[in-house]
Amino acid sequence: MIFNTEESLIVISQEKISIELFLENLEKEYAKLKNDNLVLDLLGFSKLSPYNVISFLELAKRHKKNGKSFVIVSDKVSYDDVPDEINIVPSIQEARDIVEMEEIERDLGL
Repeated sequence: MIFNTEESLIVISQEKISIELFLENLEKEYAKLKNDNLVLDLLGFSKLSPYNVISFLELAKRHKKNGKSFVIVSDKVSYDDVPDEINIVPSIQEARDIVEMEEIERDLGL
């Protein structure tokens, strides 16, 4: 796994493995990441389906319950194809924007 730490978030990406193995590795590392805003960069996965993205649902719910942002980046799956509990956007910049907006909402107590 590749971890890129930015101001208020960690961008996580992976090269040359399956989405299932990516999720498995993320679960193993989660204890170290649970206190950070997470952006999962799935742009490198050439074959990605809504089903693949939905496999992150429980992790997304758990992370949001912890008061942190969880955003998936993919240009192959639309936000219309996944549950509302999953934030999915087509670019890293949009993911940064979502994290920033959610941080402001949390600071305001919304």
